[in-house]
Amino acid sequence: MKKVLSLTLMALILGSGLAMAEQRIAVVDVQAVVSKSAQVQALKKEQQAKITDLEKWLKTAQADVEKQKTQDGKDKLLKKYNAEFAKKKEALAKDYASRLQAVDKSITDTIATQARLKGYTLYCCKSPFTFKLKMNI
Repeated sequence: MKKVLSLTLMALILGSGLAMAEQRIAVVDVQAVVSKSAQVQALKKEQQAKITDLEKWLKTAQADVEKQKTQDGKDKLLKKYNAEFAKKKEALAKDYASRLQAVDKSITDTIATQARLKGYTLYCCKSPFTFKLKMNI
């Protein structure tokens, strides 16, 4: 599907009637940009710290359950902690997804701005399905 879309896009560009000398096309390796992004690195580090805190909380909860004398007490406390853990885990995942989306938008906006400032009329994201087309005019 992406290959067909790439071919269609190239056909539109080449067949548009615009002189290729006037067109400036940039190909951006978004995966490389994201992996080198300070925003992404900071977000990953912060997420790992939150996961570590959640793991500490879980160990404390497990120790609290083990302290219970009766099986009924253990079961009730375990049920309570399981529900609380599920809520914390879901909140953590939602927060990460939301913040990751904001970082993604920031990176996308930066790429668009840089392409425009450098005079590119079109920019494409590099993908495994991208092929290179060399034209000597």
